[in-house]
Amino acid sequence: MFYMRIENANYVLIKMDKFSDYALRILISLTAHAPGKLSVSHIARMYGISENHLAKIATQLSKGGFVVLERGRGGSLTLAVPAVNISIGTVLRSLKKDEPVAECFGANTSCAILPACGLRGPLLEAQEAFFAALDGYSLTDVAKAKGCLKDLLAV
Repeated sequence: MFYMRIENANYVLIKMDKFSDYALRILISLTAHAPGKLSVSHIARMYGISENHLAKIATQLSKGGFVVLERGRGGSLTLAVPAVNISIGTVLRSLKKDEPVAECFGANTSCAILPACGLRGPLLEAQEAFFAALDGYSLTDVAKAKGCLKDLLAV
């Protein structure tokens, strides 16, 4: 969980969901093993996560241009661009772009106070502050301890 301070507002809780968490784990694993390739099943074993779930996440990462996904028997994942060029904020924006930060941002809102509520602006500001804080970190930054990561992820 992340707590962000917004100017003239209270603290807002921003919780990263499992989909985003697992996406970052995939990317960190690929960074630690770069320029090598890893299969989704191998990554699933490393973390003890469902292979089917990781396959869906890998597909989204591929659509976002972060990984190259080779399908079929012996299929594998590699980083699509150098790790230094992939910012954590960009990855999370790509994965979360269609998910509203609150119900009032979605298409089917039922909030009775929506016309008079002043919460939308601060929530958007908090969401952008979260992404902006992570924009300053690349995969290279968060996977500096490549050797240690490889040891910890050994299956």
